[in-house]
Amino acid sequence: MRTESLVLGGDLGGTSTRILVVGTDGREHGRSTAGGGNPISHPAGAAAALGDALRTALAGVDPGRVKASVIGVAGRLALRTPLVAAQFGQAWADAGLTCDPGYVSDLEVAFAAGTPEPDGTVLVAGTGATAGAVTDHRLTRTADGYGWLLGDDGSGFWLGREAVRAALHTLDAGEPPGHLVGSVLRELDEAETVDKVPSAQARRGIDRRRDRVIQAVNSRPGVQLSALAPLVTAAYRYGDPQARSIVERAAAALLATLSRIRDQGETTPIVLAGSLTTDTSPVGTTLRTLLPARFAGPVRPARTGVGGAAWLALAALDPALATREAHDRLCA
Repeated sequence: MRTESLVLGGDLGGTSTRILVVGTDGREHGRSTAGGGNPISHPAGAAAALGDALRTALAGVDPGRVKASVIGVAGRLALRTPLVAAQFGQAWADAGLTCDPGYVSDLEVAFAAGTPEPDGTVLVAGTGATAGAVTDHRLTRTADGYGWLLGDDGSGFWLGREAVRAALHTLDAGEPPGHLVGSVLRELDEAETVDKVPSAQARRGIDRRRDRVIQAVNSRPGVQLSALAPLVTAAYRYGDPQARSIVERAAAALLATLSRIRDQGETTPIVLAGSLTTDTSPVGTTLRTLLPARFAGPVRPARTGVGGAAWLALAALDPALATREAHDRLCA
């Protein structure tokens, strides 16, 4: 009796590695989640996380049945480095897989997770931020995504950095901290409080506190400023004006990134991916309010990147398998 072929989808991001194995009808045969899989941030750890995720997802499944694979990778360019490529290749071989991994940009996977249409635009905003133009399911252009040091405007890192800047500006001015600045100072330096009307002695204390905040930030990897992004969200909901300004500027920055690769009259879908674009994020809700006035075309959420990857893997095996019904099943 003929054994059904399987396909594998993967989504390798900075915080998690997700693998999904499905049959030709789109039904699940295995699923797993492991640690961060960005090969730029931590190549050896990313390769190990891929190996762990593959072993779990393929438990009880003959890996020889997997005939096609598509894996979206944040930081895919790192796979061109011989050492990193060898580490990932070993993880793949150790899992018993013989088909090509099919590594693609995480933007292609995110777009496919939001729509079965072949053409459109995808905007991703989480720890980082980037946008991409997609034609025939392939990424053709990108904007931003430069990393925390050079760009990622409107991202989680950006929010955290702006929150710290707001705190420093408040200390410089000797103003009483609002909800946002107070939470940032408590997070980074609990040693002192700020007097409402600083005396000369209190001013010196404020300056020392400012220096400690700067030292605390500079003693950590820069990208870890993204951990402060939830403080902006909480302060925004409290009604803090500085948080509101940061959120509005973040949404405007993401809109500007999108405008660099999309014409106003284009009617193809816009897919939003990443935690900051959801309707539970004030950045996401602000962005969704601004989009219709700036761009035509339907706006679609990318709910599950690994589902989009599995759907693309079905298309790689046989384009006739990548139906809208299969997309609904995998990406709902």
